[in-house]
Amino acid sequence: MSSTPSFENLTLSTAPSNPNVYIITMHKPPENRLNAAYAQTLIRALRHIESKLASTANAHGGAVVINSFSDKFWCTGLELDESDTNPYANSDGFFPLLATLVDYPYPTIACVTGHTFGGACPFALSCDYRVMNSKRGFFSMPPVNLGLHFDGIGALPRLKLGPRIARKMLLEAHRWTSKEALADGIVDAIAEPDKLLDLAVALAAEQAPRAKMGVYGLLRTELWGEALKKFRRISYTHRRREGTEPKAKI
Repeated sequence: MSSTPSFENLTLSTAPSNPNVYIITMHKPPENRLNAAYAQTLIRALRHIESKLASTANAHGGAVVINSFSDKFWCTGLELDESDTNPYANSDGFFPLLATLVDYPYPTIACVTGHTFGGACPFALSCDYRVMNSKRGFFSMPPVNLGLHFDGIGALPRLKLGPRIARKMLLEAHRWTSKEALADGIVDAIAEPDKLLDLAVALAAEQAPRAKMGVYGLLRTELWGEALKKFRRISYTHRRREGTEPKAKI
């Protein structure tokens, strides 16, 4: 009997070419939108992988690819309607997911198969690397058009992309094509749809040995620790509502 548990709306597998590269495939039709329960499911999958890698990481390292079942959508952000009935949805789901990724002990690669909108942008930026479908999909973060704000929402764009690109992302809600995203450093590579996952797995296999010495997550925190502190401060906060309610929804 397999020791791999089942996770609702996602599948977990290892790359045939490298058993220390795990692939999480989001399968929440139609657009893999995040709510508190699904974010927690992703966290549980990441923690399961972490426990599985613990016995072999010293010898081989490990890495995780986050993929999508769809070649049209990677993820289109948050289920904004959830906050109408649960004001703590994001503090219980979205921000703990970002904190988990930024603090993860192994390299992570977002395999951006298609459209990546709203909260999916910091979700992708929380991963160490991003590879994007060269033929389909936009990368866009439109909170300025929705009247939406959360503390820390601009931390990763500013830290990882620099002030000019962060301004373009957060204050202008620019919609990047794959070629534009590559030119602006938002993604690390682009590939044809049928070669995209292979590229993500190859990148994961290349980076996996970096985790052998047990300091990968610590060194990452040296780079993006400011964002991690913000995400942790918001996570599981129930004494107040964080951020603004959106004035428009997508």
